[in-house]
Amino acid sequence: MSTATEPKVRKFESVEGAVLNSISKPDGIRFRLVSYNILAQVYVKSSFFPHSPPACLKWKARSYTILSVLKKLQADFFCLQEVDEYDSFYRKNMESLGYSGIYIQRTGQRKRDGCAIFYKPSCAELVTKERIEYNDLLDSVKTSNEAKGDEKAEDSQKDSRDLNDPLVRLKRDCVGIMAAFRINKPFHHMVIVANTHLYWDPELADVKLAQAKYLLSRLAQFKTLISDEFECTPSLLLAGDFNSIPGDMVYSYLVSGYTKPSETIEEEEEAPLPMCSVYEMTRGEPKFTNCTPGFTNTLDYIFFSPSDFIKPVSILQLPEPESPDVVGFLPNDHHPSDHLPIGAEFEISRE
Repeated sequence: MSTATEPKVRKFESVEGAVLNSISKPDGIRFRLVSYNILAQVYVKSSFFPHSPPACLKWKARSYTILSVLKKLQADFFCLQEVDEYDSFYRKNMESLGYSGIYIQRTGQRKRDGCAIFYKPSCAELVTKERIEYNDLLDSVKTSNEAKGDEKAEDSQKDSRDLNDPLVRLKRDCVGIMAAFRINKPFHHMVIVANTHLYWDPELADVKLAQAKYLLSRLAQFKTLISDEFECTPSLLLAGDFNSIPGDMVYSYLVSGYTKPSETIEEEEEAPLPMCSVYEMTRGEPKFTNCTPGFTNTLDYIFFSPSDFIKPVSILQLPEPESPDVVGFLPNDHHPSDHLPIGAEFEISRE
């Protein structure tokens, strides 16, 4: 008999008014999206997580606990960050659960993790996808330097750690992936799902903001491409680990196209897309999605572009700070990652 502790997976809770909406629109499309930084095994060291029970950090235990969590969440779309062992483990095991996947590995040669979107072909058909590599930001710096006849590019090769050099500062090897899906039942509708993991260091807040701006510019271009090619108005969902807390520069920028910009965002720098956080507009942002001794706060979000035909109808509940399953910090026997999964169920009505 196994003595392994079952992972703690909370339920989806209806958003106020959702029941009424579902009754009034019985033919709407419903789908569930979950975002989860699953903690790459390459970053799991007992020295990083001395508070965690050693057994729960081992790959064999963690990998199958993560799978168990994903299975219980029953999402139609999973946006996962810090995915390593994609080909050797996740792809085939997720296939056995009825999912197909797309994946982008981080840019650097030493970086083994990346972002994956898993989706149910029974729910959605993959139409097209694009990679997002934030190292592409270096191209604009190089072009600017060349235009000025600046020799800084050559100098940066001499000292690859000089953070005052924008070519060094911006090269963080972070990535994202975006894809267009066609949902066919009970009617045709295009959905764009984007997944990303922004840089972590609070000392490089300007880099995170530059990544966020590049992300939304690419997403806006992709939405226009899909709209024009398929003559439709796609729904737009953006999820991931943004390494940014509610109200900071990155968060404020991402929602600035929908809400009144905060003082930290210049008016001319408003986001090119209207995006709002599904938790913020329903229950308020969680108290935390990342839980370690050195840092406990919210870093993970699901944003969507509001419209007359897409509404959140339920959201995944999260624990309170005093909940027994998170006391002592993460990872632990109940949670295989230092992050918690977040999720929402959406309903799309006919346009």
